[in-house]
Amino acid sequence: MNTNQKIAKVHLTTRFRQLLVAILSVTFGISMYVFMNSFMAGVNNAQTQITFTSMPHIKIYNDLPADVEPILKANNQNTITMVNNARNIQYTEGIKNADEIKNKLLDFNEVVGVTQQLNHNVFIRNGVSKISASLSGIDTEGENKLFETAQYMVEGNLKALDRRSDGIILGTGLATAIGVNMGNNISLTTSDDVTKTFKVIGLIETGSNATDKTRALVSIQTARQLFSKNKSYATEVLLNIKDYYNAQNLTKEISKITDYKVEAWQDGNAQLDAANVLRDIVAIAISLTILIVAGFGIYNIMNMTVNEKIKEIAILKAMGFSGKDVIEIFLTQSIVIGFIGGVTGLILGNIIVRLVDNVPFKIATLTTLPVEYSTADYVMAFFFGIIITFIAGYLPARQASKVDPVEILRG
Repeated sequence: MNTNQKIAKVHLTTRFRQLLVAILSVTFGISMYVFMNSFMAGVNNAQTQITFTSMPHIKIYNDLPADVEPILKANNQNTITMVNNARNIQYTEGIKNADEIKNKLLDFNEVVGVTQQLNHNVFIRNGVSKISASLSGIDTEGENKLFETAQYMVEGNLKALDRRSDGIILGTGLATAIGVNMGNNISLTTSDDVTKTFKVIGLIETGSNATDKTRALVSIQTARQLFSKNKSYATEVLLNIKDYYNAQNLTKEISKITDYKVEAWQDGNAQLDAANVLRDIVAIAISLTILIVAGFGIYNIMNMTVNEKIKEIAILKAMGFSGKDVIEIFLTQSIVIGFIGGVTGLILGNIIVRLVDNVPFKIATLTTLPVEYSTADYVMAFFFGIIITFIAGYLPARQASKVDPVEILRG
């Protein structure tokens, strides 16, 4: 420890209350930074998890052709052609070779799961109650791998769909709306007036009210029989990938193996991505504001220290201490405050996050408030804490280094 550091140590230890207030300021700022970012990241993850309970990262389906050739072509520039009420007609429905596309998708290293769905709007009736619903014929194994559907079952078993061709699983909101429960029979009517009776063998609750009020599940084999489709028919092929933020890039590669429409989740759900980014920005803005306020507190304390010890500084400079020595003395104090406050702030922040992690909060699969433990948040909190305390200490230190000892000692 050199002389400058020894002087800094004396300054810190002789004003213990000021030292404690400065350390507590940094501690509070860093702990709030850790808490806010951990909580917001947890909320974002929970929101994304609920959203992806029924939405894949990438979807392949049969869409209307994007480029429509003109019905009549002009032979030269002097000819005007007019066609009234031209329509873009879809000549084929669904995907007839879904199994072939699924096998090709499994060759991509990024792909972690593929499944098929046969989706149609139907009417579900129970006595006089009749309601429109979205029926999905699902491959139970693939569906569970993509969406972890089994864990959202509140009654019954997802696998039971494979054993019963007359079995149907309803969203809890839909079941309530038509007044049915486990074991009851319902009547299902398609848009082609095909009617079939199903037995309710399960209830599902995803946490999304819009989904739970309209969703009905049967096995994809049952759906193909109901709509008279071939054994490889599906309306959608769905897949999840390792990094869902990379979905848009991967759609370009997948488009090379099929002529059907390939759509990333961001294309139809930009608001979800935007909401996550906005929450992150709000969390960082609030956290940095708290840290900056803590920095002002340190600045005031260091400024008061400089004013109180102005004669000592003058004496030091008269003894031969340079301006750099004075800056080192005060910067050493602020860095020590920042380091101690940073470490205690990380510990306090972690305690707060763990307490919040145990607060009961029942929604969908959540049982406690959502938080995310990220090492990067802790590193960034400590880094920003040191930077702000360095700046807060440097400004008074630079002021102290410019003290004229002759002028001060003359009074």
